[in-house]
Amino acid sequence: MSVDIETVRRVARLARIAVTDAEAEKMQGELNTILDWVEQLNEVDVEGVEPMTSVVETAMKSRTDGVTDGGYPDAVVANAPNKDESYFLVPKVVE
Repeated sequence: MSVDIETVRRVARLARIAVTDAEAEKMQGELNTILDWVEQLNEVDVEGVEPMTSVVETAMKSRTDGVTDGGYPDAVVANAPNKDESYFLVPKVVE
């Protein structure tokens, strides 16, 4: 697949990137190089290869989901300028 100069200008316009004629010619070469590399990747046989998220085997870090602090709502709202029981009162911002 090859990208022509008009395609480069169209992609730049869609991406809202201002490019000069010299920059467009340079980008044409760069985009063609990238597309050639992608075509080479398509030739690789990946049959039977498991998808992976990293090159080394890792396990997701996790912890138990439990309450570690809390249970004192009165102390939380003690310094609030406006409160109603254990809730903060804020001014209405949407009419």
